[in-house]
Amino acid sequence: MVSRIVLALAIGFLLTGCGGDETVSGKDGSADVAAAFYPLAYAAERVGGAVVSVTNLTPPGTEPHDVELSARDVERVRSASVVLYLGSGFQPALEQAAEGASGETIDLLEGLDLRAAGTAVDPHVWLDPVRYARIVERIGTALDRPDEAARLKKELLALDGEFRAGLEDCERQELVTSHAAFGHLAERYGLEQIAISGLSPEAEPTAGELEQVIEKVREHGATTIFFETLVSPRLAQTVAREVGAETAVLNPLEGLTEEDIDAGADYFSLMRANLAALREALECR
Repeated sequence: MVSRIVLALAIGFLLTGCGGDETVSGKDGSADVAAAFYPLAYAAERVGGAVVSVTNLTPPGTEPHDVELSARDVERVRSASVVLYLGSGFQPALEQAAEGASGETIDLLEGLDLRAAGTAVDPHVWLDPVRYARIVERIGTALDRPDEAARLKKELLALDGEFRAGLEDCERQELVTSHAAFGHLAERYGLEQIAISGLSPEAEPTAGELEQVIEKVREHGATTIFFETLVSPRLAQTVAREVGAETAVLNPLEGLTEEDIDAGADYFSLMRANLAALREALECR
């Protein structure tokens, strides 16, 4: 069977030879992959290697929930060989653009067991290395790169082992976060997420909801309130001040900052930084 990537490259060469524009393959002959945001772009780059050209549709330092797409972004989606995204309303503008794509579009939430979060499902699956490994497998299938996907999956399962060992014996289990991004991670490692706001960081709690969170944090005796790198720490600081707790960073890996890029950070280094922050906050042995 001719692989999808080989087929995409062949079509690209035909278009170039006939004077058409390079919409199916990149200028260097690689297949174009449009990825919704950092975790999907990172996986596509690791799995695809030199045979793909990956475009991350969420710029560095930008919060990906409800991201706005430029006209150029929409064209990239529509002309890409493969479009990788998360459905269930995580990025509505991208889901809409993907409907008009000429290449293969893959909703990477399909087929995964997802946590319910009220009436919605929790899309933050990449923060659970085991679920993220399943996403990597699907990307490997789409790009016809199963061996490369298997290598990355092995690294992710080793990371899962690090989290299991690191969070096995902790004084506390509560995970107080600025928004409900860490439910899958908490479920995987036996923690309890207490979120100040909902699945989207823009959905701020009402005064009554905030007071309920503060009371719950007091009941648990939490000593650390986590805030994130791409959103304002204001709510986390408010809760921390009310309960006499400290604040610390827990990275949802929804995107890299310019500082992360300059420091050479990636998914694994940031997840290990998260593990260190959790171990300190939860007083793990």
